[in-house]
Amino acid sequence: MNWIPLDSTEQLERIKATVGYSVIFKHSTRCSISMMAKKRVDMDLDDLPENVKPYFLDLLSHRAISGEIAELFNVHHESPQLLLIKDGECILDQSHGDINIEETLELIK
Repeated sequence: MNWIPLDSTEQLERIKATVGYSVIFKHSTRCSISMMAKKRVDMDLDDLPENVKPYFLDLLSHRAISGEIAELFNVHHESPQLLLIKDGECILDQSHGDINIEETLELIK
């Protein structure tokens, strides 16, 4: 499964309106902790069901979108951060060393 680049606020509105699940991964390309978290997530990304869309936000290129995510889904800005969205609501917010795709998969099943 491939990441969908998250680069517009229109995409956030579509995620908010989606029935079912979406995953948002916020990543800072300059942060070693973020790089390690992304590697862990990338290893298990193919385990996500095909109907779950995985979105990738490059924080350095799209910092304003990260702020929109925090406001729209009522979460604090973190980096790295993985959010599981169900029916337009954030039901899982993980950051730094707590990022774990297994927990995400358990909630989807």
